[in-house]
Amino acid sequence: MKPNAYSADCPTRQILDRIGDKWAVLILILIRDEPMRFNALRRTIEGISQKMLSQVLKSLERDGLIKRRVFATVPVTVEYSITPLGGTLAKAVDHLRDWAEENLKEVTAAQRRYDAQKTSKAA
Repeated sequence: MKPNAYSADCPTRQILDRIGDKWAVLILILIRDEPMRFNALRRTIEGISQKMLSQVLKSLERDGLIKRRVFATVPVTVEYSITPLGGTLAKAVDHLRDWAEENLKEVTAAQRRYDAQKTSKAA
């Protein structure tokens, strides 16, 4: 049976959820070119908690998008790198990041117009 993302029980939706997760997207783009350690990711991605970073990394690893490498140091060092499958996704979502950066002014201007219109109608 062919996948149908519009069907409530289609597994494609789980993948789309991952793609739609801002933290997952940022992690994939960051480690696309070189592996990064957990704390380096946490320092680089402002606003992500340690717990959220850990959860997203586990999900990405489970999906086969990243791999986790543990070094026997004291304390233990963990490094994350992208898999070939993750690399294809990182390339695709990086275009979305580019689009967001290129169109930020237009989107925020539209939001201001919308908010101003809603505020004037409520008054």
